[in-house]
Amino acid sequence: MNSAEKYTSSRINNLALEPKKFLDECSRSYHAKVSAAARNIFDDKSKKIVMLAGPSSSGKTTTANLLSKMLGYMGGRAYTVSLDDFYHPHSVGYPLDENGKPDYECVEALDIELLHLCFGELIRKGRAELPVFDFKSGERINNAKKVELSENDVIIVEGLHALNPVITETLDENGLYKIYVSVSSRVYEEDGSVLLSKRDLRFTRRMVRDYSFRSTSVERTFEIWQSVMRGEDKYLFPFEGNADIKINSFHPCEPCVFAQRAVRLLETALNGENSEKAALMINKLSLFKDIDYSILPEDSLLREFTG
Repeated sequence: MNSAEKYTSSRINNLALEPKKFLDECSRSYHAKVSAAARNIFDDKSKKIVMLAGPSSSGKTTTANLLSKMLGYMGGRAYTVSLDDFYHPHSVGYPLDENGKPDYECVEALDIELLHLCFGELIRKGRAELPVFDFKSGERINNAKKVELSENDVIIVEGLHALNPVITETLDENGLYKIYVSVSSRVYEEDGSVLLSKRDLRFTRRMVRDYSFRSTSVERTFEIWQSVMRGEDKYLFPFEGNADIKINSFHPCEPCVFAQRAVRLLETALNGENSEKAALMINKLSLFKDIDYSILPEDSLLREFTG
């Protein structure tokens, strides 16, 4: 199954008539893309640091973990490091955007000094104690995870800003392999117009995930999403061209997998400030047959958002 193909709602619903087969094919297709990237990394022994960037809810975390697993199958070993763990604690505060609100998407929301210190130690000494960020409390736990690198180990660094020169300027470019992962496909109406944009698809992923795992209301997700989009336009997309390889994380089955749960969540926002946006998304997602997400393959990227 090629996610670069053009998918309409009717085509997706037809494929959903055999749900298990549909889900399995979507997952296999994505795994094949990641496997090709893993082979490139494994075959080039000079690449010790894999920088993996992408917009919100593109599946960066799952892709990083999958890369690590596949490198293991090939005889290598990889550690995954999330840039999210380098967020400043909420108690410290964040830079403000042009509207005077905290800018969670800017690169300065990360503790750059700590980040350079940890990565520098990994490169020079082969070991470092890394932080872990607790999203529910909004606090960062320093020295929470010890990493020690052997000669043949690889570090996979994933996050929105992984291709940003502010992050990579202290690293040896010859030792880097840069990956950009994103939802790069749309879902179309029968007349060829766009039904679900790339951002619609990612918003749906994020809404479901944040409600389930970060105790975030739909209204709050709508509010944050404006900042997310501005941050992507300003801090990510200008550096997309720095990637050595691009991976499309779109799964044609995802509108069916998320539809029922997403509609229920969106209904809670029908009386709020984002009622029109919620109603529009409900109308779009209601077009798709429901597929029980419990039959997703255990290693499906979509489980990053459904659990």
